[in-house]
Amino acid sequence: MSRLTPPAAVIERVDAALAESLSAAADSFAAISPSAAELIDPIREFTAKGKRIRALITWWGFELGGGDAAAEPGIARVAASVELLHAAALIHDDIIDDSDTRRGRPAVHAAHRTAHAERGWAGDAALYGTGAGIIAGDLCLSLSEEIYSSAGLSRLAEPEAVRRHDDFRREVMVGQFLDIRLQAAPVEPADLIDRAREVLTYKSAKYSVEHPLLLGAALGGADEDQLAALAEFGLPLGRAFQLRDDELGVFGDPQVTGKPAGDDLRQGKKTVLVGSALTRLDPDTAAWFAERLGAADLTDAEIGRMEELLISTGALAAFEEQIDAETTRAESALAELPLAATDRALLEAYILRLTRRAA
Repeated sequence: MSRLTPPAAVIERVDAALAESLSAAADSFAAISPSAAELIDPIREFTAKGKRIRALITWWGFELGGGDAAAEPGIARVAASVELLHAAALIHDDIIDDSDTRRGRPAVHAAHRTAHAERGWAGDAALYGTGAGIIAGDLCLSLSEEIYSSAGLSRLAEPEAVRRHDDFRREVMVGQFLDIRLQAAPVEPADLIDRAREVLTYKSAKYSVEHPLLLGAALGGADEDQLAALAEFGLPLGRAFQLRDDELGVFGDPQVTGKPAGDDLRQGKKTVLVGSALTRLDPDTAAWFAERLGAADLTDAEIGRMEELLISTGALAAFEEQIDAETTRAESALAELPLAATDRALLEAYILRLTRRAA
């Protein structure tokens, strides 16, 4: 039976590992050129804050799998590497979604674009910002690999850990492609929910909870049965987490989420929530909704009408039922895990953090 490290202690150590690694990177870049600070400093600022959702579950997976964080402090570097992988995904995601804000602040590419414009540099400011943002995301991926490979954990090279690490990185990229393809390609309303659940599962559910949990557990020495039991907990929790994110993308408070009201509707996101509404609407209204979703000239009034339809059709209520069902599956799987009372309480709080959040 493990004894999980309290969240505040995990976050403190992960933050320290992240700051140390990025400081070392900044020093090495400064030796190349003073201009390199313009690349690393926004990354340091971007990663200085965050929920550390994936770092926590990586660490706890390690301990649930039998790992000892006191004996192998390199788990902090592994968790920090997960945070940098997440930073890379977010930086690139903001470019893909043409989103100028993240956590209430300018997205990395938007900050580079603004800096170019304010300095009166040559060329197109938007193109410069996009290029710098892509490079920043790629750099986060590179630094994530460096930190992970230097963590010094005893099982880093074991086949199960290698496979879990590979799955983690590869599947989120596949999920990202499935997402942009879904937004671009025509899809029948009857098929939209299934396609959206594919994106939800591979872009977020596995990436946000299941993969970091199982990576940590493999590094901690979990056997096949333990990994299977943890997957039964992690996947539905990851789905509930993303379903809640999709609800907040439409109905979230901008002051809390840091995103404009109705942001997913402005961006034309074909989510499970949208698919559920389209299957409930009459043909003419469904056609209007599908045509105006993500339109460049979409008005606030039209967003308001879309939100009202999501509610009046019962799509939102059904969506909340899906969140509850996935949460219940995670809670049931958690109840089957052999845990100390304090550990169970930490994971129960983690479930609430992911599924009952406002941002």
